[in-house]
Amino acid sequence: MMQKAIIFDASTLISFAMNGILNILVDLKKVFNGSFLITPDVKREVIDRPMTITRFKLEALKIQHLLDEGVLELVNEEGVQKKTKEILDVANNFLKSKGKSIKIVSSGEISCLALSEILSKKNILNVIAIDERTTRMLVEKPDKLRNFLERKMHIKITSGKNNFEIFKNFKIIRSAELVYIAHKKKLIKIGDGNLLDALLWAVRFKGCSISNEEIKEIKKLG
Repeated sequence: MMQKAIIFDASTLISFAMNGILNILVDLKKVFNGSFLITPDVKREVIDRPMTITRFKLEALKIQHLLDEGVLELVNEEGVQKKTKEILDVANNFLKSKGKSIKIVSSGEISCLALSEILSKKNILNVIAIDERTTRMLVEKPDKLRNFLERKMHIKITSGKNNFEIFKNFKIIRSAELVYIAHKKKLIKIGDGNLLDALLWAVRFKGCSISNEEIKEIKKLG
């Protein structure tokens, strides 16, 4: 029976794939001693659609290989689709511009939240690996999301009354924390003192939302 799991969003897998470090997940899973899960929505984002695009086909094949080898596991958990829709409806209807709702998240990352909730109710310890900032802010700093998106989108945004309790109990990690663990456990066989710095900046440039200050703090831990 599954005891603990990391649920991978597309953003984290894409960061690993684009940096050529997907193989780290093989050894990370052994250290973690738990399951690495993806949802059907995430599979569509990292394998099915990219497989039809020449530019991204190689990365898709590499992720498919991890799935074939059992490093990643595809989960068709009952109720994920229904819970995904429920969370999407809340997330994509509380911010508006010119009277129209703004779509801020997609089914891929929200399906990870849905699966996390279902696993938690079964007392299966889990975290979600997600680099995408908006969904992380929904979970960690929902009160600051409107101002962040106003600056990003250069439009005036209003927010309605919403129950943010739906986002309250999720645990999030990023590719930055995963590469830190891999470095700490000496899973990456490059014997250079600059390795951790290189890894953190690499995942940042491929989409991981991590600040200069956070990079400095992680390096202090290393």
